[in-house]
Order: sequence, then C-alpha cells, then structure tokens
Amino acid sequence: MHLADHVKPISYLKSEAAQIVKDLTDSGEPLIITQNGEAKLVVQDVRTYDATQQTIALLKILAIGQKHIERDDHVDGDEFFGELNELDRQEKLR
Repeated sequence: MHLADHVKPISYLKSEAAQIVKDLTDSGEPLIITQNGEAKLVVQDVRTYDATQQTIALLKILAIGQKHIERDDHVDGDEFFGELNELDRQEKLR
C-alpha cells in the first residue's frame, strides 16, 4: 500500500467513519487526516495505539538505563542477583 492510500481529507473521515474503523482494525495501518491540504491528525486502531505506547515505554526505560550506565550508576548483574537471593533467603527465615 502506498502512503497516498493512508492520507485522506477530513471530509473522508466524516463520511466514512464506519469503514475507516473496519479498515484500521483489519490493517493496523494508521490513517493521516488532512485539513486544507495540511496533515492534522493520525487515526489508528486501539490495538496498534497500545502497542505503540508499550514500545515507547520500553524505549524510555532503556534510555534511563543507558543514562545510568553512562554515569556508572548501576549494579553488576551478579551482584544484583546475589542481593535478590539474599533477600529471598531472609524472607524464608521469617
């Protein structure tokens, strides 16, 4: 599918809402809505939106982790798992 197939004027959104819902749900592809020839909205199905939001959240977590690594503000994996094991051992003793 070409990009032009995903760009429609606002009048299309108004007149074809039910078909747009079906198409977006089936394809997962976003639709760009224009007004006066200028892109104004991106419309997408909820499943795709949720997946995008989850991806963004993971990327933010990775960026935070990368900053911690660059600042040398992190714990070695073996040390981390050792601490978890110690906490688990202490919890079992209670």
